[in-house]
This record gives sequence, structure tokens and C-alpha cells, in this order.
Amino acid sequence: MDFSPTSDQVHIRDAIFRHCAQFSDDYWLDRDRSGEFPGDFYTSMAEAGWLGVAMPEAVGGAGLGITEAAIMMQAVAEAGGGMTAASTIHGPVFSLEPIELFGSDEQKARMIPPVLSGAEKMCFAVTEPNTGLDTTKLKTAAKKVDGGYLVNGDKIWITNAHVADRMMLLARTTPLEAVTRKTDGLSLFFTRLDRDHVEHRLIPKMGRHAVGSNMVFINDLFIPDDDRIGGEGDGFRIILKGLNPERILLGAEAIGIGRNAIQRAARYARERIVFDRPIGMNQGIQHPLAKCWMQLEAANLMVMKAATLFDRGEDCGVEANAGKYLAAESAFEACHTAMLTLGGMGYAQEYHVERLLREVLIPRTAPVSPHMILNFIAERVLELPKSY
Repeated sequence: MDFSPTSDQVHIRDAIFRHCAQFSDDYWLDRDRSGEFPGDFYTSMAEAGWLGVAMPEAVGGAGLGITEAAIMMQAVAEAGGGMTAASTIHGPVFSLEPIELFGSDEQKARMIPPVLSGAEKMCFAVTEPNTGLDTTKLKTAAKKVDGGYLVNGDKIWITNAHVADRMMLLARTTPLEAVTRKTDGLSLFFTRLDRDHVEHRLIPKMGRHAVGSNMVFINDLFIPDDDRIGGEGDGFRIILKGLNPERILLGAEAIGIGRNAIQRAARYARERIVFDRPIGMNQGIQHPLAKCWMQLEAANLMVMKAATLFDRGEDCGVEANAGKYLAAESAFEACHTAMLTLGGMGYAQEYHVERLLREVLIPRTAPVSPHMILNFIAERVLELPKSY
């Protein structure tokens, strides 16, 4: 049992911090205010080869694991960009896993390199307005036609659909009432986002304004057979392979945000003088910050344990979900405590803590709610009866 990162992992973390230093706090605040997609940050990360950190070298990746991807994404968030910086590149880092695991050699060579190089952007289109986390009830339909499929339906909360060239799409190819198991009949596609048949509508939201969340309306979109990943009807089982990496990366990013907030609060507490002494001398300031630091570091151990298990090819569902839950909860408390430490200045945009607090609510809520994680742990670990 070794809790120390390897020299390569330390190098990744240090290199990401140096790279992200090009993009100041003011850069991210400006993007938050304008809502402009951080295209220059995205391009810089693609050109530096970071988007392919967990992809094989044969398709232009670095051939490393989800552990290294988690270290990278954590550093991206911790460097000051928060969830905006992480979400700008989060998708390509993990969403291509289904192609790598289940795609043909031709699909891997055709689909993955353009995304890793930054030539194409992608989005991940699964969630629908009326199904929530009940993925087997998806209604977007892909009807078989000559040479491919004709797709119609709606998706919601689709990150970066407004700037994407390609989308990973989960759609029903067999009606739910015609399948034996409700997990059957869903198929996965990676295809061109044809704006003549796909309309997006940005969702105004609390934070992460520069990385858009979208409603997506699909009307008679033709998808060729060559763009289906894996067998028809196997989409649900394929998509499950990407859920644990997503939870691991979200957990790592949450910890990065929490660490950044605590660092800002500790610096302010050392410098802020009230009643002729720094407020950091007061245990009422010290103790909450120290508690947050301990919670973040403990959560990080669970996240990295999950990443290590995944890279070994071992089951990590419990650890990935637990890590994501613990990281998000501790990061939220860290950001809230940082705001209270700064007092009125914590509410001011120029100090950036309020931005971090708004953005940390994303990993706390997505891609799976804390309530569903608690259900999962109760059932899988404690062997309690299913509650829903």
C-alpha cells in the first residue's frame, strides 16, 4: 500500500500548473462574465497533448491511465479555473473510452485523433428532459433505415453542444415495450452534429457560464451504420464502462476546487488585520479551515483509490461513487467556509471565492445526485433493499 504519487505523476501535476499559469484568475472571471467559450485554453491543452492523457498512443494519446487523468484534471481545477476550466476539456478526456473499448480499428483511427488534436470538439448526449437518471427510459429514437438510422428526440444538460462538431449519442433502437430487459434496445453512436437537423438552446444557469449547458432538439438526423459503436442494442452496457471514470474525474476536480478555495481563504486570513491582529490567529477562523483541509485530503484518497482500481481492471463502482460523493461534499464545505472567512469580500467577484462556490455545486449535483449515490452504497455495500 503506497500513497505516494510516482515521479511521472508529480511531473504531470507540476506541468499542468505551469501550463495553467498562462490563464490568470482574471481570465476565468472575464469568461464567467461574458459566457465566451475558453477556446484558447482548449486549444492550448489540445496542442500540448493533454486531451489524450488516458488514450492509447496508437490514436494520438499518451497511453496513461485514469489515475493520471484525475491528477491532471484536479490540477486544472486547482490552478484557479475551477469547473469552467475542467469542463472545457473534461469530455474528451473520458468520453472517448467507449470508442477505445468497443469501437473497431477503423472507428478508433477515424474518430479519436481529431478530438485529441483539437480539430474537432465533442459533446456527450445522454440525459433527457423527462427521464433524469432513469436511463433505460430514454425516448430519443433511432429508427433503422437504409445505410443507417434516422434519429428524433430531445436531450438536456448537454455540455458544449453549442460548440461541438461531434456528439456521443445514446438512443433507443428498439422500443422499450419490445425488449426483454429494460437495459436492452439502446444503442450508442458517435457522429457528426449536423446543425441542419440538430438545434441547441443554451440554458441560463447559476455558474460555469463560459461552458454552455444545452437543450438539444434532434429532428430527422441521419447517422450512418459506421458511426454506431458496438452492437445494436448494446449501448447501455457500453455506456456503463464510462461512468466510473466520469465519477472519478468529477471527484478529482471537486477536490481541486476545494483546495483552491482553502488556499485563498488561508492567504486572506494571514493578511487581513482586524483589532490589530490577523484574523488567522483566531481559532474560530483556523479550525473550520483545518477541518476542510482534512476532509478534502481524506476524500482525495478515496478518489485515487478508485482510479487505481480502474486502471488495474478491477471493480471500482463503490469507490468511484464514494469518492465522488465525499469529494463534492467536502469541496462544497471548503468553498462555503472560504466565503465565510473572507466575510463581505467573499461575496465580491474580484476575490473569486463566490465563483468557486457556484461552480462546486456542479460536481455535487452531477453526473449523479448525492441521494442516488447513498442509495447505491446502501444496496451494494450494506446489502439493504432497493428503495426506488
